[in-house]
Amino acid sequence: MATTKIDRAQVADTALRLLNEVGLDGLTLRAIAKELGVQAPALYWHFKNKQALLDEMATVMYRRMTADGPPGADAPTWQEQLRTVNRTLRAMLLSHRDGAKVYGGARFTGTEHAESLEVYLGRMRQEGFEPRDAVRAGTLVYAYTMGFVAEEQGSAPRPDDKDGPVDIAARAERLAAYPLAAAAGPEIFASYDERFEEGLTVLVAGIEATYRPGG
Repeated sequence: MATTKIDRAQVADTALRLLNEVGLDGLTLRAIAKELGVQAPALYWHFKNKQALLDEMATVMYRRMTADGPPGADAPTWQEQLRTVNRTLRAMLLSHRDGAKVYGGARFTGTEHAESLEVYLGRMRQEGFEPRDAVRAGTLVYAYTMGFVAEEQGSAPRPDDKDGPVDIAARAERLAAYPLAAAAGPEIFASYDERFEEGLTVLVAGIEATYRPGG
């Protein structure tokens, strides 16, 4: 095992693959090292701690998401650009178990993200948005998407959860003393695609009303 050579890319790729099997809580350096055929201390040559590895994993996730270029670069309007960027982000996060947990708050180890940001800000400037407003609009929708997916993934069935997904009927029965809260179950724990799109529509409309050029 000690003679096996590894690099940062191998470690990150292996970690992302294991993430889908064991989730973030089960993703230990020991488990990654075992999968790679090395001793755990060998990983510290490449990553000083688990957070450094998570940063690299998030960077790899981003690189894969933008492999074909910045999302939304060819969108016909700035509104559709924002929607496309965040639809693409959500799809990427959902493709990894606990994707939002890994990606949220990570510090990219490369500079590839600057290209997409440059495209977005350039488009918004052409549309007449002030730089401050363009940044705030973009980060607002990003925060919405991250939070939405975090809740969506948190409500999904867990491999070690014998009860499966949230039982809406059982929830309603448990909250019978609170009829409005009980009736909200189907909206809280279902129709994620529809609700995400509706949320984007609301946010984009709000951005247009609040930050619109000349407004």
